[in-house]
Amino acid sequence: MLQAVESIPEGSVATYGDIAEYVGQGGPRQVGAIMREYGASVPWWRVIRASGVPADEVGDEQLHLLRSDGVRVSNGRVNLREVRWAPQS
Repeated sequence: MLQAVESIPEGSVATYGDIAEYVGQGGPRQVGAIMREYGASVPWWRVIRASGVPADEVGDEQLHLLRSDGVRVSNGRVNLREVRWAPQS
């Protein structure tokens, strides 16, 4: 799962559900739990809620890091249609 997060290129984001689907196990909540516990060493800020809004506890930092990656943020939200990661299968 963490390898999938490492695969997200700068300027792109994935949802928790995208990661679960990509690795073929769990769901968004399980990805979130793993990210909270073990995700500090990967670009965790590139994984966002399906609504395009960051989690409350990391919101400001996540939006700052996404902007640093070149992701446009409007009204505290990322437009997933513009920057959603599409992995090569």
